Amino acid sequence: MIKVLIVDDHTIVRDGLKQILAETSDIAVAAEAQDGQEAIEKVRENGYDVVLLDVALPGADGLSVMRVLRQEKPSVAVLVLSAYSEEQYAVRFLKAGAAGYLTKESASDELILAIRKVAQGGKYVTQSLAERLAAGLASDADKPPHEALSDREYQVMRLIASGKTVGEIAALLSLSDKTISTCRARILEKMGMSSNAELMQYAIRHGLVS
Repeated sequence: MIKVLIVDDHTIVRDGLKQILAETSDIAVAAEAQDGQEAIEKVRENGYDVVLLDVALPGADGLSVMRVLRQEKPSVAVLVLSAYSEEQYAVRFLKAGAAGYLTKESASDELILAIRKVAQGGKYVTQSLAERLAAGLASDADKPPHEALSDREYQVMRLIASGKTVGEIAALLSLSDKTISTCRARILEKMGMSSNAELMQYAIRHGLVS
């Protein structure tokens, strides 16, 4: 039996996933978590085969949870199930150690197939994501500027591009305004830009914001 931990802050999503997985004979939802910190604590205390992880979570976000699990429980397969498109986060999660990435638009059958595959130690990526990963093998000179950003910088860049102020971002990430302002300055420098408006236009053009 494949034991799954569902990590999502929306009750309706968790209930829907439980209903889907209840129709299988070899997958069982062993537990649920509604935020990143709860997920980390449950994985530390219990044994799961697969963690079904959302990206946007209260407190510790999906990438932060991913990094902790890779360090502390590398044997647990993490399958990311997100509302964000592959373009926005998939490559970063796979580089951080995720076993697969699916969007919430995926069919139920595909989700079940992905859980089974990662539970056996495999990787699950869609054809479009496989092509994106192959393209990522190109030289650094061919890569878009946002791929040079750290995970935190990328997260802040997307929030800026979505219209959030420094204060709002600081509150969301539980950081100081000064830290966010410093991060913004690094982002603009790395991307060769001078304003939030340029970041917004870039993010929209590259499909980095919804």
